[in-house]
Amino acid sequence: MPEHVKVVATNRKAGFEYFLLEHFEAGLALQGSEIKSIRAGQISLSEAFVEIDRLEAWLVEAHIAPYAQANRFNHDPKRRRRLLLHKKEIRKLWNEVRQKGVTIVPIRVYIKDGRAKLEIALAKGKKLHDKRDAIAERDQAREAARGMRED
Repeated sequence: MPEHVKVVATNRKAGFEYFLLEHFEAGLALQGSEIKSIRAGQISLSEAFVEIDRLEAWLVEAHIAPYAQANRFNHDPKRRRRLLLHKKEIRKLWNEVRQKGVTIVPIRVYIKDGRAKLEIALAKGKKLHDKRDAIAERDQAREAARGMRED
């Protein structure tokens, strides 16, 4: 049975700001108006991060726009949302985050088989010179592609 995956939002800065070490797929515990907004593409991960608290993982500071047709039953756009992960995965994330400089960043939100999923990654922050190297590599690749097109 083929999986139907529709990417709704991506955190494009994550790959530039961090070295992404290990990826995980987490479900999201959402309210009805939130899933409707996500399906409409009304989510932003730009300031979002993941927090581990006891044996629960939380998505914090993700903005899901209020759903227009939900009127008084609408949700708080910036509320903390629980991530659905196995206990073993949460323990692994917790042990990794206790190390200096390691954090958990949300990478993308997508709809898979009718359910909202969040791809998260263990990440280590890049230094300024690492970011400059990434910019230089990107520029070189762009120039090479441009040179190939001109030939």
